[in-house]
Amino acid sequence: MTLIRRFLAAALAVSLVSVAAAQEGSLKIATVDMQELFKQYYRTNEAQKSINVERARIQKDNNERLARIRELEDTLSNLRKQLEDPSINDSKKQTLFKEWQMQQQEGIALDRERREFLQRRNQALNEKMVQRMKGILEEIRKLVEEQAKVDNYDYVFDKSGLSTSQVPFLLYTKDATDITAGLLKDLNKDAPAESLPAEGETAPEIPQATE
Repeated sequence: MTLIRRFLAAALAVSLVSVAAAQEGSLKIATVDMQELFKQYYRTNEAQKSINVERARIQKDNNERLARIRELEDTLSNLRKQLEDPSINDSKKQTLFKEWQMQQQEGIALDRERREFLQRRNQALNEKMVQRMKGILEEIRKLVEEQAKVDNYDYVFDKSGLSTSQVPFLLYTKDATDITAGLLKDLNKDAPAESLPAEGETAPEIPQATE
């Protein structure tokens, strides 16, 4: 279940209650685009840049390990050619074969270590990314809640939320006020210019988290 779906599941339950409540009196309802707030928030952009730096560092380490493995592959190829040379005597071939075996085992061990390193580092980075993004999302959620209290809204619905069948949860709301723009302005009011998302830049989606 995605974080946004958790948010929306609660909103959907509330919407069912609001149908009955609406019969008793007028409700003040607002909508907000949580995906837009998340994507355009400068702290999301900063977090993504930081993660990209770490991911590039992991790739650099992986490339260095691959370079060492390719050197061993070249050595093995050279040894194999010598082993196939009919002019080399058996004693020399036995020595070359032992060397070939040692180099092959070292290559296998290095590649296994490289794969484990890559999996371990990427998993740790992904977990770190999810935790950072969850923190940002919670910060946004709190701001939405505070704004709703200030403006005395009865309900605030996330209009960007989709059901498991990819159908929007919020299909229609009469007289609802969209508070996204105002909230985004508040979120980015103290943002350094270099931290704001560039126009046309691909922004991260709200991350998925497994139970």
